Amino acid sequence: MKLGLQIPDFTWPNGPAALRRDLADVAKAADDAGFEHLAVMDHFFQIRAVGPVGNDMLEAYTTLGYLAAHTERAKLLTVITGVLYRQPGVLAKAVTTLDVLSGGRAMLGIGAGWNDEESRGLGFPFPPTAERFDMLEETLRYVLQMWSDDDGPFSSDHIEAERLMNVPQALSTPHPPIMVGGSGEQKTLRLVAKYGDACNIFNGPELQHKLDVLRRHCETEGRDYADITKTVYHTLDIGPRGEKTGELKAELERLRGLGVDAAIGAIPGIPDTGLIDTFARDVIPFAERL
Repeated sequence: MKLGLQIPDFTWPNGPAALRRDLADVAKAADDAGFEHLAVMDHFFQIRAVGPVGNDMLEAYTTLGYLAAHTERAKLLTVITGVLYRQPGVLAKAVTTLDVLSGGRAMLGIGAGWNDEESRGLGFPFPPTAERFDMLEETLRYVLQMWSDDDGPFSSDHIEAERLMNVPQALSTPHPPIMVGGSGEQKTLRLVAKYGDACNIFNGPELQHKLDVLRRHCETEGRDYADITKTVYHTLDIGPRGEKTGELKAELERLRGLGVDAAIGAIPGIPDTGLIDTFARDVIPFAERL
């Protein structure tokens, strides 16, 4: 089983002036420790589940480019980009650029989006739910064409493009892996089965049921369920002195028993890299044996 570190908050003790140094230290420590994924949120305002709305928040793809320069092995992604934030061509080009400059370590994490507060605040359009899901499927089709040999036109209800040229192409083959985030049974998990390489589902009481739904969608779409990387979002809380390490290890063992391939989440107490040292010594080696 693999672990991924998500960094959801940048209001750190040393303030913005020291953020570049502190962030580089965290990224290098996580990379050296063996975290499989290094992720950030794709938000412009802090979300209330993490902290006050006015907490520091960095733009996701600029940050991932910075993380690429300070790491060598971890896969880099957002958990999760809302489809409404960027035009599909800009998004595909950003992930391609990240893939090239990271040596083939980019992933596209994408979903329908939900945070209308930041959209209202910054003036982004926030279409109704059904329209956002239509946009999501169109964007998935678009990026897959842009990462293929077909640089022809693309037409859909929301997109008209004359030439999906992408030079240079991504280094990842056949393309940067696509993670579709969310657990909606009718739409999101169907899109995982149809277009995705990975899912990301919150760890909750219905997790086993959601995985069963994904399995059924894979059968309908003619996909091998085993080809989908099953990831869950789970806070990687070992306590400030490592006192909760046993609890986390027990939960990781349970998740692996359900068929989960990776747990991705925040570590409370970051930017304290001593916490990452505990993961390197104990938690990651344990998870890899599961």
